Amino acid sequence: MAADPGARDSADTRRGRAARPATTDPRPATGAAPLVLSGATAVLPTGPVEGAQVTVDGTRIAAAAPEHARVIDLTGHWLIPGFVDLHNHGGGGASFTSGTAEEVLQGIHTHRLHGTTTLVASTVTGELDFLARRAGQLAELAQQGDLAGIHFEGPFISPCRKGAHSERLLRAPDPAEVRKLVDAAQGHARMMTLATELPGGLDSVRLLAEHGVIAAVGHTDATYEQTVEAIDAGATVATHLFNAMPPVGHRAPGPITALLEDERVTVELINDGVHLHPAALRLAFHHAGPARVAFITDAMDAAGFGDGRYLLGPLEVDVVDGVARLVEGGSIAGSTLTLDRAFKRAVTVDGLPVGDAVAALCANPARLLGLADRVGSLEPGKDADLVVLDAAFDVVGVMRRGAWVVDPGPSGPAPG
Repeated sequence: MAADPGARDSADTRRGRAARPATTDPRPATGAAPLVLSGATAVLPTGPVEGAQVTVDGTRIAAAAPEHARVIDLTGHWLIPGFVDLHNHGGGGASFTSGTAEEVLQGIHTHRLHGTTTLVASTVTGELDFLARRAGQLAELAQQGDLAGIHFEGPFISPCRKGAHSERLLRAPDPAEVRKLVDAAQGHARMMTLATELPGGLDSVRLLAEHGVIAAVGHTDATYEQTVEAIDAGATVATHLFNAMPPVGHRAPGPITALLEDERVTVELINDGVHLHPAALRLAFHHAGPARVAFITDAMDAAGFGDGRYLLGPLEVDVVDGVARLVEGGSIAGSTLTLDRAFKRAVTVDGLPVGDAVAALCANPARLLGLADRVGSLEPGKDADLVVLDAAFDVVGVMRRGAWVVDPGPSGPAPG
C-alpha cells in the first residue's frame, strides 16, 4: 500500500485526506477481545521467527493469548515493529515548521499510512522568536501523544554547509538562545542539530546534554579534531551522515570519520537512493555496525503527496520525479521519502539482513529517544505498534497502539 512519491492522488494519499486525523487513532483493532496475529515471520529482538504469534490486548502487546482471542492469519507475511523517525519535516502536503495543527496532524497521518508509528517533528531554520513559538505549538501535539518530540535543525548551523536553509537566518549557537528553544519546547525538545565548530558550539552541546536533549553534529564544516571535541562534550548523533559536511580526505579525515569511528555516536542515513550511493551506506554499516545506524526520512511536505512547488521554511523547492531541490541553486532540499520505502530498499537493493534494517528503523531510534521501554520492538508490555509487510516488503497493515491505521482486513491479507 506504499504510495508512489510522484503520484499526488495515490490511494494512500486519498485515504489519508479522507481520514482527517484527530488526536486518537481510528478504529480499535481488537474490539472487546484480544487479537492474535498468527503465522507471519515476526522480527523479534532475537531475530526473525517463522510462524510466530503476536498477541495484542488493548493498546499493548501481551505475553500470551487467551482462549477467546480473535485470530488473523498472516502466513506468508512479515510482522515488524512500527517505524520510528527521528528526523522529519513534513508530509502529505503539510510542513511541520509552518503548517496549522490540523495540517501537521495530516502530515503525521500520512507517515503513519507508511508504517511510521513514532515521529519526531523537525523544524528548519527561521527567526529565533518564530521557532520558539513554533516549538510551543508542536509541544501541544507532543503532549497529546501525536508526536514523540521536536528536533531543531537550524539556525545554529554553518553557512558553508547550509544545504536547504536560509543563509541570512543562520547564527552561531549561543547557549542562551539554545536554552530559549529548549525551554519553549516545554520538555519535548528531543534533538538539536549544531555546527559545533562555531563559537559557542561546544558549550551548547554541553547544555543540551545537561538537559537531556540529543546534540547532533550536522550542517557542519568541522575538522576531524573539532568533531572529536564535540563528541567528548556530549554529541551523540550525526545528522544525515555524509550530507552537508566535508567529505573524507586521506590527510583531512573530517567529521565523517570521527562520527563513524566513535561508539558513542549513532549516524542518521537517508536511504532513498538519492542522498547516498549504496557504497556509502555499506561503508557506514561496516564501520558503525547495525546498532549505531538510524534510518531517517528528512522528509518535507511532498512526502506521500507528489511533485510540485513547495516552501521549505522561506525557500522555494521544486519536486520533480520525487526529488526535492531548491529552486535557487539546486541543492537537495530534504526528501520525499517514507520509511517503508527506506526499509524495502535496505533489504531488496542494499542487501541488508531484515533484522539489521529493523534495528535501523525501529530499535535504534527508539533507544536514542529514550522510548525503548515502549516502542521499537515486538515484546510483551510494549505499545502495539507494528507493520505487516507482504512477501515483496510492501506495507499491507499498520497498527498503532492497538488500532489499525491501515487495516489488513478481517481475515488478514492474501498471501503475497
